[in-house]
Amino acid sequence: MSSSKVATSWPVVSIAEANALLTAPGAPFEMETVSIRGLPTRVWKNAPSDLRIEVTAGRAFGERTFLVYDDERATFEAFHRAVANFAARLATDGVKKGDRVAVIMRNLPEWPVAFYAAVSLGAIVTPLNAWWTGPELEYGLSDSGAKIAIVDAERWERIVEHLHTLPELERIYVSRMEDDVAHPKVTRLEDVLGGTNGWIDLPDLALPDVPLHPDDEATIFYTSGTTGKPKGALATHRNIVSNVMASAFSAARSYVRRGEMPPAPDPNAPQRSTLLSVPFFHATGCFAILSPTLIAGGKIAMMHKWDPVKAFELIERERIGLAGGAPTIAWQLIEHPRRGEFDLSSLENVSYGGAPSAPELVRKIRETFPNSQPGNGWGMTETSATFTHHMAEDYLNRPDSCGPAVPVCDMKVVDPDGRTLPPNTVGELMGFGPNVVIGYWNKPEATAKTFIDGWVKTGDLAKIDEEGFCFIVDRAKDMLIRGGENIYCIEVENALFEHPAVMDAGVIGLPHKTLGEEPAAVVTLKPGAEASEAELRGFVAERLAAFKVPIKIVFRTETLPRNANGKILKGDLKTLFEVV
Repeated sequence: MSSSKVATSWPVVSIAEANALLTAPGAPFEMETVSIRGLPTRVWKNAPSDLRIEVTAGRAFGERTFLVYDDERATFEAFHRAVANFAARLATDGVKKGDRVAVIMRNLPEWPVAFYAAVSLGAIVTPLNAWWTGPELEYGLSDSGAKIAIVDAERWERIVEHLHTLPELERIYVSRMEDDVAHPKVTRLEDVLGGTNGWIDLPDLALPDVPLHPDDEATIFYTSGTTGKPKGALATHRNIVSNVMASAFSAARSYVRRGEMPPAPDPNAPQRSTLLSVPFFHATGCFAILSPTLIAGGKIAMMHKWDPVKAFELIERERIGLAGGAPTIAWQLIEHPRRGEFDLSSLENVSYGGAPSAPELVRKIRETFPNSQPGNGWGMTETSATFTHHMAEDYLNRPDSCGPAVPVCDMKVVDPDGRTLPPNTVGELMGFGPNVVIGYWNKPEATAKTFIDGWVKTGDLAKIDEEGFCFIVDRAKDMLIRGGENIYCIEVENALFEHPAVMDAGVIGLPHKTLGEEPAAVVTLKPGAEASEAELRGFVAERLAAFKVPIKIVFRTETLPRNANGKILKGDLKTLFEVV
């Protein structure tokens, strides 16, 4: 194959052939089989063995900028010094291998410093959702048994009244607190590290030399469960670093599918820059963005809070190449009326995940940002982010798919009795691979129900075609049954998305005395657009069977409520119908 000749048809090489070529012995993405908890598992042979190695690898980029936050900037050298100094401080606090260290803050430069400092000591980092209330944060700190917490000022205000219920919490570092805190357990983080722009002047300390193994426990990320208390997914170093290889592999596979060889790394190429519009405290932000970007020498421009105009400004100023997050963010980048005021020509990739996306979105990205490759993927907290990935021509040709599994992973679709179903048959999706977490922290019953012989039950309804492309149909619990007929919410949502006035849509089931459930929808219109309920119902009726047409449509001026992973909070949508 030659990189100088572009293929005239797609694909030239099958998925199986591309995987075999890129993962062959001696290839950069070579695989090997190891035993993980007694189960033979394919792994990336050349992946970093642990997260501390990522910090060491990043230091090689020296004075190149790594983190950007407003007017604050940290180079890779400065970041390494901050991590090493804070790790030394945590060691002085008595943090040992296996201790839980909670990180509770919005996207700030201090977040990755706290994360990597703690994991470098062998601690189990427990990032808690910065959107949580005080009682929810109290639950996370108590459930994990956190010994240390690193929080920002707003999160401090939420947990302070709960400290008396958290005897295991020995010390709290508070970042960006304007006033001193008169509490015996509290230290201002700036008293240890100073401000971001001054990290380069910190002492040049070595990282801890605590022995780390790929299958050591590294993180507890709490799932965003919509019922009951959140469950802490316990991940290992290997689980997380698998994203480093998965990210690079997907781009290489697209070249091979065209009949080209991936280009060799160019040390003189412009730095890859990413706009971080999703939180570090969830798997996508931490595992799929932070980890691969650090080891590859990329730049992360952080947003404290999502704002489309602010995003445009950062893309222009920092020459951002990768942007995205949840599909709703991609839609706002496309539809915002001020988009034309900014130079967005640097965008090379608009990717998203965490929630189903309408097939129309991939076409809109190519129309709006012609120099950009759209991409999406599927994963969950329990798969440590990336499990499938979809981009370039494959995504354009299958816009309703989330792509094939990365080569080290296996997926299957099963019926309610656990029997594997044939291709193109809808059932529950299950996944297996080196990125599937150990289980749920201190919840053996929930672990036993979800993790079976190394396979994770995802709760997603899906089908897999003959070539291995996965199509997420819906969340199992979001599927409606109207009078014995199945209604997949995503199908109705996609029909609504096809209407030119619709920017955001969510479908839920309303109880019905005789039919069981009936579909209803909540819709957000694009700025300046108009559409009536009758018009949208008629629009859907032209595309789907009558029983799938929403019986009621409620309009919102804001985008729909979502959790930090981008999934619509269907329970919140139902409350809108209780008051109409």
